[in-house]
Amino acid sequence: MPSNDPLPELGDPDLRSPRGYLRWLIGRQSSTLFLGVLWGCLWMASMGLTPFAIGRAIDAISEKDTDRLLVWTGVIVGLALVTTAGSVLRHRCDTIGRLKANYLTFRLVAAQAVRLGATLPKRISAGEVVAIGTADITRIGALPGAVARGIGSAVTVVLVAIVLLNTSVTLGLLVLIGVPVLLAGTGPLLSPLHKRIGSYRDLQGDLTNRAGDIVSGLRVLRGIGGEAAFGERYRKDSQRLRQAGVHVAKVESVLPAAEVLLPGIFVVAVVWIGARLAVGGGLTAGELVAAYGYAAFLMLPMRTATSAVQSFVGADVAAQRVVRVLSLEPDAGSEAGSDADAAPAGVSEAPDLYDADSGLRVRPGLMTAIAASTPEEGAEIAERLGRYAPGQVTVGGVPLDSLPLERVRDLILVARNEDTLFSGVLADDLGGRSEQVRAQALHDANAEDIVEALPDGLDTVVTEGGSAFSGGQQQRLRLARALAARPQVLVLVDPTSAVDAHTESVIAERLHTSRAELTTVVVSNSPLLLDRADEVAYVEDGKVVVTGTHRELATGGSQYAAVVMREET
Repeated sequence: MPSNDPLPELGDPDLRSPRGYLRWLIGRQSSTLFLGVLWGCLWMASMGLTPFAIGRAIDAISEKDTDRLLVWTGVIVGLALVTTAGSVLRHRCDTIGRLKANYLTFRLVAAQAVRLGATLPKRISAGEVVAIGTADITRIGALPGAVARGIGSAVTVVLVAIVLLNTSVTLGLLVLIGVPVLLAGTGPLLSPLHKRIGSYRDLQGDLTNRAGDIVSGLRVLRGIGGEAAFGERYRKDSQRLRQAGVHVAKVESVLPAAEVLLPGIFVVAVVWIGARLAVGGGLTAGELVAAYGYAAFLMLPMRTATSAVQSFVGADVAAQRVVRVLSLEPDAGSEAGSDADAAPAGVSEAPDLYDADSGLRVRPGLMTAIAASTPEEGAEIAERLGRYAPGQVTVGGVPLDSLPLERVRDLILVARNEDTLFSGVLADDLGGRSEQVRAQALHDANAEDIVEALPDGLDTVVTEGGSAFSGGQQQRLRLARALAARPQVLVLVDPTSAVDAHTESVIAERLHTSRAELTTVVVSNSPLLLDRADEVAYVEDGKVVVTGTHRELATGGSQYAAVVMREET
């Protein structure tokens, strides 16, 4: 499928229900599905007609008719060739349908992740997203092939019943009535199977999320000696998942048994009735052999139909997880406005920012620090300033949520410690308009020694999440990446919390110098950073209670001094 194939609107109601999503998925590859059904019917029909040709050949032998024997032998060979070709072409369509379904699901989930942006990690865990990309797409990808095989099975059963009706009305009615009844016998298993697969899938997502937490926090766990505790939690979660898998297997194991038992009963019934008809002269020897061949063959479409139903159940459970992601809506004000071509008038290249919720005013061209009584209060203000959370923020007197989102992202950059270092070449991860800008950013973040220690310098391939770096090194590289972007407004949340005092002092000095003509907001309670800020705003209970320089606010027994300098009020 071409990469530029348009996707539906992510707010489409059809994508908010599992059945609607699966219908859309099947509809997007109707031509492949049609060919799959065609080749599937041809494949099974040729096998279904083979007992008929064999029976005619046996009758020709019993009547010593050589010409008829040669004709029906040729028909048998022809049916074998058609069966082979149909099998190959059906399998090809099955593979294409599976890959298309996987690809479309990947594209939709990725497009939704881009649309949600910062909302995604707030609403759904990383483990859930990973499980969608591993377990769920496997079940969804099996759906197109299951549809094709299921329809082919139904058509073949009807075809065999028609042939048998022409041979014996009794045997034909036995097929037409018996096959649906036997298939309905597996119906009571579907509801508990659906429920148990859903429970298994939930636990699988939780375990994947637990594993991600352990891997990302392994360095911290080792530092505090928490490996054993978290390892025990992971072991217990994995055992719960194993038990859920056993519950699923108990039902799933009954289905293959039913696929053998029920058709076996059907074969016995057909052979018994056919033998009685043959003894009474109602069937020839060849027709009796053909009747047995039909009964034995019907085990295949019946098992195929049962397997298709099982695939439908698994796809429905997986689609529920995909739809859960597709149904999420971005936080208020986090989607691009309709006027994305140009920003409203009144927004200058060096605008001032005002957060009405807290009373914070950020003057252009200055380094403003936010010291809060709790870390959460400062982080909330940063989220509002970057339009990652709803709020009453104005930029140059214009409401921030009235600007196109692309304009906001170009104007304001919020850098947090939760930001990820992506796997790949370090130079690409750091970005920057030029090598000179990137080098200056590394200098300002005091991260030059990190690059110098790498075997290939900036060409070194970074592992996922930058796990090869220490916490302080990761923080300095993230800071360098933010500085290399050269945004008009840079909001830094605790940018030096993982570095030593000397490194922090160097970063504070260089940060103030490098951003002299740009607007910088630093959320931190570090005295070293606060001392270099042009203005400090102290926040308590979500409101700015006092502003000034660090030295002015730190004098006396103020609450600011108690929080920042750890002095008693």
